[in-house]
Amino acid sequence: MVRTEKISVAMISYNGKKYIKEQLDSIFLQLEVQDEVIVSDDGSNDGTLNILEEYQKTEPRLQVIKGPQRGIKKNVENALKHCKGDIIFLADQDDIWKPNKVERVLQVMKEQNGALVIHDAEVFHDNPKEITMESFLTFRNAGAGVWKNIWKNGYIGCCMAFRKEVLETVLPIPDSIEMHDQWIGILSDFYFGKSVFLKEALLSYRRHGENSSAMKHYGIPKMIRNRVVFLLRFLGRILHIC
Repeated sequence: MVRTEKISVAMISYNGKKYIKEQLDSIFLQLEVQDEVIVSDDGSNDGTLNILEEYQKTEPRLQVIKGPQRGIKKNVENALKHCKGDIIFLADQDDIWKPNKVERVLQVMKEQNGALVIHDAEVFHDNPKEITMESFLTFRNAGAGVWKNIWKNGYIGCCMAFRKEVLETVLPIPDSIEMHDQWIGILSDFYFGKSVFLKEALLSYRRHGENSSAMKHYGIPKMIRNRVVFLLRFLGRILHIC
């Protein structure tokens, strides 16, 4: 059956020369002619833009835009603002999509009538064939629910896809919160019902010294501060929208 929905892949890049080609190849293999990949580059100076420019010569579905250079959250927001698809996938520049990722996410989204799906990921460091962690969702004890994820975030953006209705609700992303994926997941849970957590590893999640996110916990003062700020911004948003 021919897919009619348009997919937008929102990717941010910054000095991703070593990995971005492998990731783009894994994504484009799964997309159809009506789809798009939006890459917001935040000032790369390592040759990343040269790679993207080469792709654009043969790949009309790729759109490269200039990032705001105001941090990761605002770069994600910049990419999302340019997405025109019915379903939006978030993507990091350095991971690798499994060949059935798009098909499975769309299938589960339809079967469970979900507004947001987050799937599992296997973790590797240097060699994608040498997996160091089989289930990132298990590591994070991830699951749906507003208060659960305010207390301990289980969302990870690179494993997330959501309908455009969710996008209209989450923008703009507040500057003061810690994580954009937590913001998207919790607002989706609040407005559209619990997100669907798919315990299938549809992504090879690359960990290396240049990752922008960490797998370690913050100190207690910062953890408390992050929760308080998030809660205030969350309440402000829902009261404003309501």
